[in-house]
Amino acid sequence: MKFSGIAILWLVAVMMAACGGGRTTVPADVAADSVVYRPDYATGFIIKGMPGRQSTVIESMAPWQGADSVTTRLLVLRGGEEVPGGFDGQVLRGPARRIVAMSSTHTAMLDNIGEVDRITGVSGLRFIANKHLQERRPADIGFDGNFDYELLLSLRPDLVLVYGVNGPAVIEERLRALGIPFMYVGDYLEQSPLGKAEWQVALGETVDCRERARARLDSTARRYNDLKERVAGASAEHPQVMLNTPYQDAWFMPPVQSYMVRLIDDAGGRYVLPSNDTRRSVAVAREEALRLSWTADVWLNAGDYPDLKQLCRALPQWRDVPPVRNGRVYTNGRRSTAGGGNDFYESGVVHPDSVLLDLVNILHPALLPDSLRTMTYYRRLD
Repeated sequence: MKFSGIAILWLVAVMMAACGGGRTTVPADVAADSVVYRPDYATGFIIKGMPGRQSTVIESMAPWQGADSVTTRLLVLRGGEEVPGGFDGQVLRGPARRIVAMSSTHTAMLDNIGEVDRITGVSGLRFIANKHLQERRPADIGFDGNFDYELLLSLRPDLVLVYGVNGPAVIEERLRALGIPFMYVGDYLEQSPLGKAEWQVALGETVDCRERARARLDSTARRYNDLKERVAGASAEHPQVMLNTPYQDAWFMPPVQSYMVRLIDDAGGRYVLPSNDTRRSVAVAREEALRLSWTADVWLNAGDYPDLKQLCRALPQWRDVPPVRNGRVYTNGRRSTAGGGNDFYESGVVHPDSVLLDLVNILHPALLPDSLRTMTYYRRLD
């Protein structure tokens, strides 16, 4: 998008004044070297403090795939404090009052800690399931690299929450040029269900409600672990679980340490491909996927088909596999949106206890009282 040089210089000046440009510095020996929050479950972030100062630094480690040696930093300045000399990260003169969220999981985290109204812009509004945001209609700056930077500037964000996939976020270079602070949120890289949810604490730090975010996480963790222990102590049966549907000619199956397989284990199931002990999903041929399906008792994440009839029409060779024959095929699309979003990948990230409850309902319903025999994200294909 092109706009005049005078306009862009004026807007950049406004943004720098509001978001930390034109920094003053304090001595370099005032460094963030004390840990004020070390995650219990997440591996991708840590929050550090500085001696005698209110300000903190959020470090995002390995913020995208293959970035094991990369750490990005966001300094959250408080109490009129100045930027330490030599600090080379992003600077937020906190707390953030106007936030642009590049992922729907970011919106779910802020919603869960009671700060969703700080969101003034999103990427791909039609994919977001959050009802409050759909009613309020924050600005949509676009997605997949087609961003409206003029609109972004007009929002005067204090902070943009970004993520990288196989490299830095597409938007990072332009944010640097415009002087808009950003923070990498790597929840999608976490393999632990509670580790994904713990990123809400990092977001809480940017809006001065870390303790509230931690309290929400602790409540979720208690429910999750109580349910996990109930299943482990009460069931000797471990149904075999098949996952996913084909993408083009390949059927992608996650590794045993992945988020989804950990949920299956914690719900008392067994994954049909325990040999994938890599760090990535592997593509198996359809013939192998069909063989694995014949060993399964339950089939999860079976696409977005409305019913079994449509599934079997698309995959006729799977018509007689045990999960189909016994009516134990499930999709996680109960809370899909008309625009193509799926709340399983949004609020499900901060509510792994609810996802686990769904899976126990599927794998071991007899272990639950009638009051818990409902599902939030999953539905059976009839």
